[in-house]
Amino acid sequence: MAEQKRRSADSASVAMLDVAGNLGVQTAWDRLDAQKGQCRFGREGLCCRHCFMGPCRVGKDGRGPQQGVCGATAETIVARNLLRHVAAGTAAHCDHAREIVRALLMAAEGNSPVYQIRGPAKLHALAEEYGIARDGRSDRQIAKDLAEFLLAEFGRQDGALANTRRAPEQQQKNWAQGAATPRGIDREVSTALHMTAMGVDNDPEHLLLAAARVALVDGFGGSMIATDVSDVLFGQPKPLRASANLGVLKADEVNILVHGHEPTLSDVMVAASRDAELLAEAKAAGAAGINLAGICCTANEVLMRHGVPIAGNFLQQELALMTGAVDVMLVDVQCVFPSLAEFEQCFHTRVVSTSPKAQFRGAKHIAFEEERAWDTARQIVREAIAAFGRRDPGKVAIPHERQPLIAGFTREVVSEILGGRYRPSYRPLNDAIQTGRIRGVAGVVGCNNPKFPQDESHLAMVKELIRNDVLVVQTGCSAIACAKGGLLTPEAAMQHAGEGLQEVCRAVGMPPVLHCGSCVDNSRILTTCAEMVAEGGLGDSFDKLPVAGAAPEWMSEKAIAIGMYFVASGVSVVIGQSLPVEGSAWAVDFLTREIEKHFGATWSFEPDPIKAAQLMIDHIDCKRVELGLPASMYPVPYAQKTVEAVAAVG
Repeated sequence: MAEQKRRSADSASVAMLDVAGNLGVQTAWDRLDAQKGQCRFGREGLCCRHCFMGPCRVGKDGRGPQQGVCGATAETIVARNLLRHVAAGTAAHCDHAREIVRALLMAAEGNSPVYQIRGPAKLHALAEEYGIARDGRSDRQIAKDLAEFLLAEFGRQDGALANTRRAPEQQQKNWAQGAATPRGIDREVSTALHMTAMGVDNDPEHLLLAAARVALVDGFGGSMIATDVSDVLFGQPKPLRASANLGVLKADEVNILVHGHEPTLSDVMVAASRDAELLAEAKAAGAAGINLAGICCTANEVLMRHGVPIAGNFLQQELALMTGAVDVMLVDVQCVFPSLAEFEQCFHTRVVSTSPKAQFRGAKHIAFEEERAWDTARQIVREAIAAFGRRDPGKVAIPHERQPLIAGFTREVVSEILGGRYRPSYRPLNDAIQTGRIRGVAGVVGCNNPKFPQDESHLAMVKELIRNDVLVVQTGCSAIACAKGGLLTPEAAMQHAGEGLQEVCRAVGMPPVLHCGSCVDNSRILTTCAEMVAEGGLGDSFDKLPVAGAAPEWMSEKAIAIGMYFVASGVSVVIGQSLPVEGSAWAVDFLTREIEKHFGATWSFEPDPIKAAQLMIDHIDCKRVELGLPASMYPVPYAQKTVEAVAAVG
């Protein structure tokens, strides 16, 4: 058990890791241990496999070969590799968006009994923004034009993406000056990959500026489109109560976990799990009911709109199966371990894959077609009911941990909470920042990574930020970590936040940490920043705002794309493990210093979450000084400095 506590800060995960150890079942942590001695060249970005004269690896600090076979230097190799990572992460989010838009088109054309326009207010707002006629037209007619307009953004050949107009004018000028204005989604991803091919671009600065441009296609293209269309199709989130951690599983019910990222099926699964006919079948099989819960970003999607409980984040996907109580784990795309199907050898769980893009060896594949979404969902529920009958009660070990949370915060919701339903406004937020009651705002997002004790960095960083009156907004697995840690309730402000942030949270009844959705919903943070600029008093572009971003336990190419589009938007980002660029001192210097001259923001690499939080607070304070704002109304000494002071006096 002591060994497991070094792997996770979450007691439910520790309990399941102990079960895995006793059964001799391997988890991600065990496989990481087997990989110890991971390739330094790969970690530092110095390995090039872009042609087959190689693979080549070059040395740094004058050691070993300094060029690949073609003559590429460390700077070129590192920059090309990073651009490819950003392009891959962008492609993942944008392909997700394409599927959501196709589902909207299907709903508009009346080709699906389950996809409907559940967010008409958002539909009308988008139609007005994009110049789509509304007068005398039905929602389905408007939705059809919207879907076709957004699908055209993928194939756009010239001009800037429509959503870039949401950024402040000065931000758009920064992009133009840095040759980073994003064009069509598919064009930018394709161009990025072409630039990295052997014998094409070898100017490292040009390559890294291209990485910024393709990342902006993610932030202001794919991710923003996915968020907007999900709000139209599945309904706009509103604050709601739910709970998180493995304790949401139920020993006497059929348990179904949805895992992945695309809500087109998981949203339908919510309705199927509540279907009277299927509930009757579950009870006939001896179950008290059907319990749907989520893992990872699909969990955040159905949480935000339906209050479906969250079983865990990225590193808990195997541990959830260790409970012996999961009857079906339904997976689609992104962040899904290939190892999951192996657990069927030890437990009764049926792993079901559905996406044509992602089949898993050993899992049962039930092809998902939007036209048959309801039939597919019912089939999967019946798979779970059948599996329930094979469950071994002697193997069931569900941890008791489950924490209450409030989720469902969006740009619109925050405006309504602060300004009131009839006069929504960001004025109260800007006022609180200008007076120093709130020091600034931080976005803490991203994954788990077994290189870090699970959730530990997320929790330590967020607690330090809110202690210093920094309002925190979260998405993805980071939000789930803080939900499990009890930080997503109004009561958490009284326990963990500084006096100024406490006052604001008490006045409006909100948590000090706001759950804003899945990873694609990081775009909500961008639009919130745009609202803050538009409200006035905090500068004319994102890089003037007292805000910062962080991904303390990141592991995915998608996280690199997200971090890059925030930096390119003028929001400085701190990450826990460095980008794979340390093989080039030039690349490190460019990303942590020189990129600021293009976008007004930088990357920082800091594994210690308290020191990383200090970097963010220092950055926020510098922005306050530049804006001529007073110091924080309730200054708090840094936790780390306090620890050092105590140590100094014995």
